Amino acid sequence: MARDERTLEERLEDERRLAEQRRLSEMASQDSALVKLLAYSLAPYKKWLIAALVLMVGTAALNAVPPYLLQQAIDGPIARGETGALWQITLLYGFTAVALFGLTFAFTYFLQQAGQRALADLRVRLFRQILRQDHGFLTGSSTGDLVARLTNDVDQLNAVLSHSIVIVLVEGVTLIVIVGVMFAVNWRLALLSLAILPIVFVVTRYFRRRIRRSSSGERTAQARISAFLNEHLHGMTVVQLFNREEESEGEFETYNKRYRDALIELRWHSAVFLSVQEVLAAIGLGLILYGGGQGVLAGWATLGTLVAFVQYTERAFQPVLRLSQEYNAVQIALGAAERIYRMLTQEPAVKSPPHPKPLHSVRGEIEYQGVHFWYLPDEPVLRGVDLKIPAGQTIAIVGATGAGKSSLVSLLARQYDPTRGRVLLDGVDLREYDLDDLRRAVAVVPQDPICLAGTIRFNIALYREDISDERIRQAAEFSNAARFIEELPGGYDYMVLPNGENLSQGQRQLLSLARALALCPDGVLILDEATSSIDTATEALLQEALERVLRTRTSLVIAHRLSTVRNADRIIVMDRGRIVEEGTHETLLARGGYYARLHRHQLLANAEADAKAEAAAASKHAAD
Repeated sequence: MARDERTLEERLEDERRLAEQRRLSEMASQDSALVKLLAYSLAPYKKWLIAALVLMVGTAALNAVPPYLLQQAIDGPIARGETGALWQITLLYGFTAVALFGLTFAFTYFLQQAGQRALADLRVRLFRQILRQDHGFLTGSSTGDLVARLTNDVDQLNAVLSHSIVIVLVEGVTLIVIVGVMFAVNWRLALLSLAILPIVFVVTRYFRRRIRRSSSGERTAQARISAFLNEHLHGMTVVQLFNREEESEGEFETYNKRYRDALIELRWHSAVFLSVQEVLAAIGLGLILYGGGQGVLAGWATLGTLVAFVQYTERAFQPVLRLSQEYNAVQIALGAAERIYRMLTQEPAVKSPPHPKPLHSVRGEIEYQGVHFWYLPDEPVLRGVDLKIPAGQTIAIVGATGAGKSSLVSLLARQYDPTRGRVLLDGVDLREYDLDDLRRAVAVVPQDPICLAGTIRFNIALYREDISDERIRQAAEFSNAARFIEELPGGYDYMVLPNGENLSQGQRQLLSLARALALCPDGVLILDEATSSIDTATEALLQEALERVLRTRTSLVIAHRLSTVRNADRIIVMDRGRIVEEGTHETLLARGGYYARLHRHQLLANAEADAKAEAAAASKHAAD
């Protein structure tokens, strides 16, 4: 156990060093990413923003009024003992406070209207971008990471727009206005008040890199925990069945320790930064008290001016301190914005051509011409495949695991593009068709059928409003799914749980076939080991449905069970990415080659399984 943890620790440390190198090169891009992302997202709501900015300037200007009124009160009515004039200044002070409340509420409202609408649009853009991505990107990205982009990262931007950016803008404008007023009132006191600011900016620059590095490390550690939890919660049954609880707990403890350490480092840098800022603010206030007091004694400043400048100094440092407090949130938002921006600019490897050829009707003639394909360089999966399939023919594809069967059919559905060579449908390269048209013409029934939360009717039609109830029922009857659907409470209105948890594997497979028939009634059909994980009774129903379906269209059937492909027009045998044999079931058996060996091995395996089942039944009978 300890050895496994050390191995994981070493791997995480290597990843940390690589991530650090990447962060150093990406820091400059994060600033521009946040600016571009916010500018693009907020552009449709510029009227709200302009109104907020105008009100914000008014708020900043009013923030400079209370110290000025205090100066006038001390140097005027208080110094002269005029009570009446003091009441006038008091009323002005109260009116200023009420006006500040109204303006602050108004600009916050307008800014939130723009910000929340922009973030809602951003979530839709992100989800649309994920929908556009190719199969390689989706399978190569962890679910936890993609969910984090749509939730955590957008939430970080939401925190910035809802709170941090309000403070940054208001306090930034306030600082500019306050500094201007200070120099206009007394330039000597203004220089004294602001003498410490250069040191504040140097300190801010010093901590900037450290806080950003720590926040990026914290986000990376959080993403690892999310991915780990997502994987293990989905695979908890396997973890428990194989007694891996202790090992999983140890791995989680390692990831959690990394996350804890990253958070502690981030909080430490933030705490030191804020403490230094508070000390510098106190030093600045001490300077103005000492220097201003000397000025009052020397006659180049009045007492009222000194008191006003104490407030000016506090108000000048308050924006700096509050900006410093929000610095951590802004740094986290910079990292989130950079990740979101990278996702939004990620171009799919598989996309529609600028000027696609029309695909109105499908004959179903398929041809692979010199197709090579690999997922990773120098690791070929398909090696020079040439295959022609006439329209209406049923082709069975068999071979050992890793032979390239699924890769071959995934090229036809254009989940990937060939590395070299071409795949043609009705004489046209697939890359010349619009992706939407192509995928309406090629239906896939996967090995692991996917069901979504919703009714049976929804799971068959999948958002398509043009699919009528009659067509849904016909597809269910043609696929033999209607038999189990009509027995469910509510029939086609039966609510399916996420991932089809309240349906059996066989029911999900029949439902998947019905979906393919409803959404693609006349196109090419791909069955990727559709009978590999279902019970015997459901397999009989599925085979009966397939006998009807396969007669009506061009079909490619991947199967491990050779008994399911006997009636195929042609059987393609693959090994190590090449087609090594092809022919009918009888022809290939008579040839005595690779297919005949596969068939013989399966017969022996089935015989052994039957013998074990009979022995178990006999043992149970004897025990009874």
